[in-house]
Amino acid sequence: MAPVTHDDDDDLDALVRKRIRALRLAQGWSLEELAARARISQSTLSRIETGRRRLALDSLVTLARALDTTLDQLVETGADDVIVSPVIDAARGQLRWPLKAEPGMTVVRQRMTDPPPDSPARLRAHPGREWLVVLSGTAILLLGNRRLRVETNQAAEFPTMLPHAIGAEGGPCEVLGIFDRDARRGHQRGEGGREPV
Repeated sequence: MAPVTHDDDDDLDALVRKRIRALRLAQGWSLEELAARARISQSTLSRIETGRRRLALDSLVTLARALDTTLDQLVETGADDVIVSPVIDAARGQLRWPLKAEPGMTVVRQRMTDPPPDSPARLRAHPGREWLVVLSGTAILLLGNRRLRVETNQAAEFPTMLPHAIGAEGGPCEVLGIFDRDARRGHQRGEGGREPV
């Protein structure tokens, strides 16, 4: 890990000031409105945003609270690795992207050609939640006793404690699924580790 330099401190300081201003403007608040919410003077807030006043921990805590965020989010540094390459799982015909913003969340892209299972005994249930969007084609989502058609550009979100399976209808379909940690773990334990989405 590289040592923190004075330039790094200046960059973080400037980032925090920009973030305070951007969050204030996103709320549609004037300097006066945010200053009143944070119980600081308008001139103090102006000097904080413009860099003419030192950033103090107590002021940052107060401003974070007033902006409905956390101190950690207010001072987090920008991610160096904005672009993430997928992990290719050729055996399952999937691309996977881990989501850093939500540890344990995974995005999976899969091309499906088989219809969903015809036996209710092959539906699986496990803890978690899944979200999917059909990128092309038509998917059939079996969810409990329901059979749902999910067309191109439609999405579905469901708790995975409901017995479920997904497959293609009338030809191949491509699906982008998002799994929370529990849902992904449940699919990895199932039938040879195959994730149906």
